[in-house]
Amino acid sequence: MSKPAENLSDDPAVLRAIIAELQAENAKISATLRVHDQLVQALRLRIAKLQKLAFGKSSEKIEREIEQLELALEDLLVAVAEDDDAPIDEGQDEPAADEPTAPALRRRPRVSDATLRERRELDPGTCCPDCGGDLRVVGEDVSELLDMIAAQMKVVQIARIKKSCRRCEKMVQEPAPSRPIPGSMAGPNLLAHILVSKFDDHLPLYRQHEIFARMG
Repeated sequence: MSKPAENLSDDPAVLRAIIAELQAENAKISATLRVHDQLVQALRLRIAKLQKLAFGKSSEKIEREIEQLELALEDLLVAVAEDDDAPIDEGQDEPAADEPTAPALRRRPRVSDATLRERRELDPGTCCPDCGGDLRVVGEDVSELLDMIAAQMKVVQIARIKKSCRRCEKMVQEPAPSRPIPGSMAGPNLLAHILVSKFDDHLPLYRQHEIFARMG
């Protein structure tokens, strides 16, 4: 419950009733947040225990339970975030400040300044669509859209050129570069990705195999 200050009554009894209602609402929200915090802590402890049990083992059952708990934890955190109705500036399609029924906007995730940014300009042109007059720049509205560059596999062809001496007919060729795993096609970047996905992101090898198959 919230009312603008200019709309509040001057009656002390009415004000006391409003204060009591706000206190009850605040207590209810605080209790809900405490329950959410307890669930989050319980889920995190359970996930940590299962990860210790799964370390060094290939138990698919444990890995699936970890995944289910992580999804439940994610859903709970999303639910807590949705309860936070603090307004933000999205930079586009937002209602005017003088509109009394403007809805509260959801909180936008924080993106590091070091994150790669690509600028796309939407230019209305040089002529006014109504009168045909020349347009001049008076400012711009900038909004951000968080997107992802999908991973891409590539094959690096190593061509060792053979050359022969015109004088002595000796064959000259650069030696083959060393590989992280002798006889394997896996390059160092691919191996690093596989290791991080398995031991840090807990993504089993068979699932990585399915992902690589979808990538061709």
